[in-house]
Amino acid sequence: MATPNSQDLAQDLGKYGEELVSQWLLKKNCIVLERRWHSRFGEIDLIAQGDSGEGNLRCKMLAFIEVKTRSQGNWDADGLLAVTRAKQKKLRTTARYFLVRHPHLCELPCRFDIALVCCQAQPPTDRLSLQMPHSQRYLSLQSYIRDAF
Repeated sequence: MATPNSQDLAQDLGKYGEELVSQWLLKKNCIVLERRWHSRFGEIDLIAQGDSGEGNLRCKMLAFIEVKTRSQGNWDADGLLAVTRAKQKKLRTTARYFLVRHPHLCELPCRFDIALVCCQAQPPTDRLSLQMPHSQRYLSLQSYIRDAF
C-alpha cells in the first residue's frame, strides 16, 4: 500500500478547508453554487450566492472565494500572502468566464473573498471547526475577508 505524499496531503488539507468554509457559509444562509470550479483560465475554490447589505439596500450577490488552509507557524500570513496580484488577475479572469457560462447570474453584484483556514492540534472552543478524518488535527476558520480585492 502506497503512503500518501506531501502533495496528496496538501490537496486533502485544502479539500477539507473548503468543506469547512462551505459549512460556515451555509450557517450564514448562503448557497454554495460551485466547489472547485475550473476552466482553462484557472480554478475558483468556492462560488456562493447570498444576501448583501441591509434594509432597502439588501440584494442578492455572488462571492468568488479563495480558500487558503495552513498549519500553525506558516510563513505566508495564514495564506494571505499567497494571493498575489497574479493570482488575483487569474481569479478575475476565471470569474468572468464563469459568468459567461452562467448568464442568468451575470446581473448579480460580485465580490472576491478570501477565507483563511488554520490546521491545529486542538479544536478551537470559540468557532466552527472540523476534525480531519483519521487524524487528531482540526481545521478552523481563522479569518474571512469580504471584498478582499
